Amino acid sequence: MATQEMVYGYFIPSVTLIGIGASKEIPAKIKALGGAKPLIVADKGITAAGITKTVTDMLEAAGMEYVVYDETVPNPTDNNVHEGVESYKMNGCDSLITLGGGSAHDCGKGIGLVVANGGTIHDYEGVDQSANPMPPYVAVNTTAGTASEMTRFCIITDTKRKVKMAIVDWRVTPGVAIDDPMLMVGMPPALTAATGMDALTHAVEAYVSTIANPMTDSAAEKAIELIAKHLRPAVANGEDIEAREGMCFAQYLAGMAFNNASLGHVHAMAHQLGGFYDLPHGECNAILLPHVSRFNLIAKMDRFVKIAELMGENTEGLSPRAAAELALSAIQKLSTDIGIPAGLVELGKRYGKEVKAEDIDTMTGNAQKDACGLTNPRRPTDADVKAIYTAAL
Repeated sequence: MATQEMVYGYFIPSVTLIGIGASKEIPAKIKALGGAKPLIVADKGITAAGITKTVTDMLEAAGMEYVVYDETVPNPTDNNVHEGVESYKMNGCDSLITLGGGSAHDCGKGIGLVVANGGTIHDYEGVDQSANPMPPYVAVNTTAGTASEMTRFCIITDTKRKVKMAIVDWRVTPGVAIDDPMLMVGMPPALTAATGMDALTHAVEAYVSTIANPMTDSAAEKAIELIAKHLRPAVANGEDIEAREGMCFAQYLAGMAFNNASLGHVHAMAHQLGGFYDLPHGECNAILLPHVSRFNLIAKMDRFVKIAELMGENTEGLSPRAAAELALSAIQKLSTDIGIPAGLVELGKRYGKEVKAEDIDTMTGNAQKDACGLTNPRRPTDADVKAIYTAAL
């Protein structure tokens, strides 16, 4: 904790529902917030999986009108937000339901910001740039990783700059967050792995953040413990409902941690890979996490020792350095076990992208400006960031 004067904020939805069948509460909760005709923000994958229809059937049974915008892409763009705003206004919507993982939630948050405040989404890059409250908003999660259904974070790709804009605004925190593990059983193993490692990154970065506090520590510690226990079985068998529910709680707790303690240079660097190459966020985090953690080790060695223990490593009789190193190997072992690519080049090939060493200078400059890096426990130079990118290739 800080020794100088410091005021800690704590941001969380007014209501959270977690558990089997929680999604049945969607119509009642949107009505309770004052919504009558929501815009449902999703993506084509969610619609193809039948999840969008599950929700629209509930709304129809409750006698509610709705409009669906399901053009969101994996790294949602300023164009997505613009299209969603137009759909919201054109159809006379008065509320929002976001349905999916981080992409749908981020897109919906961006739509809500612009609907309520005007301008374009670019006007809200940074911290607390809005002046007006969001429309009534229910966020329904279908993955166990981003925790975007409960955070004040909104990440949108600026298509002209090829940069992910970090928007951190307490007003975008959803009014109601819903996590129903039954909506997650069809999630494929690779997505389960990627989103699970995203959650682990949230917990670890929040735990070593410069503004961590007892409340965020308690959430981060439990999240790390639950991820170490439940992620492997969730990847191995998507219908393991105990593992799915365990990951619901784990990712939400990780969200509680980073939503209030913020993040670090894993996210600052991963955002550039997403903006530059349109690579999936969770896998970028997973690859970078051991490398950035190694850089941060000397700043928070006691915390990395605790992470090792939470992940099931035996640190008895070891020096602090040796015990802390076990956290890095435990993270790497988990990543390997669930099929995360070994490096960024391999990740790029998986998605038909070419990750090039000559782009590192540009990405480094952008990463150093990313708001997530402000709470990293060790301040990296440009040379440090370049070295981490290079090691992760």
